[in-house]
Amino acid sequence: MAISQRQIQKLQQTLSPQQIQMIKLLELPTIQLEQRIKQEIEENIVLEEDTASNDEEEPQQISVEEYLREDDTPSYKSRVNNYSKDDKLRPVYISGGRSLQEYLVEQLGYRSLSERDMRLAVYLVGSIDEDGYLRRDLESVADDLAFTQGIETTSEELERLLSVIHDLEPSGVGARNLQECLRLQIDQLPMTTRSRRLARRIIGSYFDEFVKKHYEKLIARLQVSEDDFRDAIAEIRRLSPKPGNMYAEGGTDTTPYIIPDFLLDYRDGQFDLSLNSCNVPDVKVNRRYVDMMRDMVSPDGRVKEENRDAVQFVKSKIDSAKWFISAIKQRHDTLMRTMQEILDYQREYFRDGDKGKLRPMILKDIADRTGLDVSTISRVVNSKYVQTHFGIILLKSLFSEAMQTESGEEVSSYEIKTLLQRCIDEEDKRRPLTDETLMDMLNARGYRIARRTVAKYREMLGIPVARLRKQI
Repeated sequence: MAISQRQIQKLQQTLSPQQIQMIKLLELPTIQLEQRIKQEIEENIVLEEDTASNDEEEPQQISVEEYLREDDTPSYKSRVNNYSKDDKLRPVYISGGRSLQEYLVEQLGYRSLSERDMRLAVYLVGSIDEDGYLRRDLESVADDLAFTQGIETTSEELERLLSVIHDLEPSGVGARNLQECLRLQIDQLPMTTRSRRLARRIIGSYFDEFVKKHYEKLIARLQVSEDDFRDAIAEIRRLSPKPGNMYAEGGTDTTPYIIPDFLLDYRDGQFDLSLNSCNVPDVKVNRRYVDMMRDMVSPDGRVKEENRDAVQFVKSKIDSAKWFISAIKQRHDTLMRTMQEILDYQREYFRDGDKGKLRPMILKDIADRTGLDVSTISRVVNSKYVQTHFGIILLKSLFSEAMQTESGEEVSSYEIKTLLQRCIDEEDKRRPLTDETLMDMLNARGYRIARRTVAKYREMLGIPVARLRKQI
């Protein structure tokens, strides 16, 4: 077959580097935006932090003449629009902290262990998951030690060292199942009360019946009163099913506070919306490089041959800085525009925080009101929070599907979830309501809802099935 050439004319939509940069910045929450700006300052020698806030100006077309003419590079932020009056009272606290494994290894250092035992114990600690459980059998751990560390050991030796780990804090760490975890915790408590002794007996001998909530059968077997049994159950519920949970993601020492992206104040019936930018640095183009370009360009606007590469390098860096500053400004404008529309749409909810007043709202509703694309709205609300007078709210949680009542009125799914939660809170815990009974109750109140939808909403609320809600 002969090789030939031909021309084809076609339309193709591509994203410019500025659009790609803006999209990536739009997805970032406030704390990550601060890190991204600092990273850009480190990578681009032309950018520097602006300690003085300047008036906002639209960046013009990039050219060498522009750099020579302009007096200063405009800042991308306006304190009037982006700062709240009490921003200085909202510091961000983030500390280093340590992980669960580091905490356990530190405690092992206080034990009188040989070098071999210490290596084996540290390897066991490394096999503990973020919940505080050792979910691997000791024979598999012994095989891994032989292959990766070249240490021959037995499951009996590892069992001995695991008992040492069981004595460490937090109580219950290193357990291989829930029963062992609760037993380790109850064993470390002084058995000074009848309820604790009964709780230890339930965990040790009747754990399966306790998990399945066969309370009547347990009371008969233990030959105790309902009051004594209720006190014992209360003791068990004080124990932690996930002892390592407080050290997840580095623990309480390293888990940062939620940094709200928006600040919403409500005073005297008026809303005051602003971006939380107190920790986001202002950036500008360093004037030293503009002066450098002025020195390398002749009065008639020509660049000397020996300075051409340097001018091109500096110009590319200034172009990149201008694009970055423009992308930051566009990000702020898009965030404020979108949040203002969400505020207008859910004004009744933002007055007092009653979820029952949330209107059905999907991404397309806000996209139509702002004139932006649905994907842009999705990026704006993703991982963003708004601080209100009744708490910090995840923007994504404000979106809900619409459901119709028998009268044809559209209500938010949050309204049904609130009613479902109220029905379960008011139920007789001795005879919890099944999903079918809950469906009948909601249908009787005019909400057309299926049983599988009740089950879905119940799971979304974190409520177990009726059998597991049973209490004495």
